[in-house]
Amino acid sequence: MSIDLGKSGGMAAAVAPEFVLDRRQAVPALVGRHEDFLIVTGLAGTAKDVASLTRDGAHAFTMAGAMGAACMTGLGLALARPDKRVLVLTGDGELLMNVGALATIAVINPANLSIVCVDNGHYGETGYQKSHTSLGVDLEKMAAGAGIKRTRTVATEGEIAEGARLLREGNGTAFVVLRVKPDDPPSYKRNMEPASCRIRFRGALLGTG
Repeated sequence: MSIDLGKSGGMAAAVAPEFVLDRRQAVPALVGRHEDFLIVTGLAGTAKDVASLTRDGAHAFTMAGAMGAACMTGLGLALARPDKRVLVLTGDGELLMNVGALATIAVINPANLSIVCVDNGHYGETGYQKSHTSLGVDLEKMAAGAGIKRTRTVATEGEIAEGARLLREGNGTAFVVLRVKPDDPPSYKRNMEPASCRIRFRGALLGTG
């Protein structure tokens, strides 16, 4: 086993990735026909991404204040409704709060679950401080290391089509990192009343809404 200590004699630093895609264009292109999914989002940025994309549709459930809960909520939903395709759309900061969820998801490996991490390398909700992914942490490698077998990083326009295909095809959980510039998400005035959102989503889930 060899360890690269670098010129300074310390541990070699991770290489920070580039963030070039515009999330306002990349998220809709990657997700495609959003009606194909029951959608769970993370906080703030991805909640606005999905609210804008779906026009605050009843088939999307946006988290409010439960940082780190999106992937496990999506897992529970996928297990409860194996007849539906479930999409979790979360951010790098939200996922880093509960990255251990990837291990549980890998072990269970529901075939109807797809996860997109919209990675802008920053904590957008609290002032755009750099997150670990700006400093070289690779969430795709962490997902693969946890045991998720179908993973991809989408960092250029030419990679979006392959990422979109991965979300819909194959047998087993899919995990896609979508690297985007640290710009503001779409501005959309979504419903912020948790009770009505829950009732609305339940209707979409049960087919009674």
